[in-house]
This record gives sequence, structure tokens and C-alpha cells, in this order.
Amino acid sequence: MAVDQPEDAPGSEDAPGRLPHDSFPMAILSAGVLFFDETGRVMLVRPTYKPDWGIPGGVVEASLGETPLQAAHREVAEELGIDVLVGPVLTIDSVPAADGHPARLAFVFDGGVLGPEQLELIRFQDGEVAETRFCDLDQVGRLLPPRLTRRVLSSIAARRGQGPWPVYLHHGN
Repeated sequence: MAVDQPEDAPGSEDAPGRLPHDSFPMAILSAGVLFFDETGRVMLVRPTYKPDWGIPGGVVEASLGETPLQAAHREVAEELGIDVLVGPVLTIDSVPAADGHPARLAFVFDGGVLGPEQLELIRFQDGEVAETRFCDLDQVGRLLPPRLTRRVLSSIAARRGQGPWPVYLHHGN
């Protein structure tokens, strides 16, 4: 939806070159990928820069024109050193601003099953990941922070339900 700013709106004369959308609220976009082993366990990653485990992925560089799908592919290549086709979006999670963090939209993609050949190719390229581990649902709940646990479990449930995808989540539910 386009929003027109009247010529006499407050501040329009004071900020030459300012566009109407410059004052819109913003949300950070992120893209994560769920990979599975042949038994159905999900891959988690242990970052080097924070205490909690996570999933492969990161921030979408939207200001550079990157899409969530492109970010998912890039982040997997940077973090794990593998070039894989990223599958469909499983969930889109709308996370409200809280605790000093801005609002976020988190896209979770299906990375499919990684076979032994692909697993042997994993190399921690950028120093952000120290370890990967395939986990069952109980381990997911113990290793991930609660907000990410909800998102991952909802995404796994969406995948098991075989669509339709994506499933819209609000704060992981």
C-alpha cells in the first residue's frame, strides 16, 4: 500500500530528499534453514559468538537487494561451506519488538536431508560455527532458546504435515 505525504506535512520541507517510507517502522529479516539426517533429526549449530545453539542462517541483507531465499543460501555457504539447494519456506514468524530488540520476520526454509557425502563436505568457513549436531525434538528444546525452540518445532510440524506452506507464526506459535 502506497502512502502519500502531503507537501505541507511536518518535516517535509526540513528534510530534502527524504522519502515518505523513511519514517515507516522497520523489521529485521532473517532466514534460517532446517537440515535433517536420514533418521529425521534436525541439525543445530553451536555459534562461536553467543552461548545458545541455533540453526544455520542469519540476517537478510535487504538493503543490498538480497531476498530471504538468497540469504538462506548465502548463510549456509558461509557457515557450513556447502552449496545446497534450499527448499520451500516452511514458516514465516512475526516476532514483535521486545527487550530492546526490534521487530523481526524470520523465514525458515526446508533444507531437506543431508546425506553422508554432503556431511563430509561441511567446513566452518567464516568462524561463526564451532559445531553441528543432529538432534531429536527433546534435544531441540534443551539446546535452543525458547523463542527459537517454538519456531523450529512449528517448522518441523509444518514440514511433517507436507504443506501447504508457508505457515504463518506469531512469536513461534
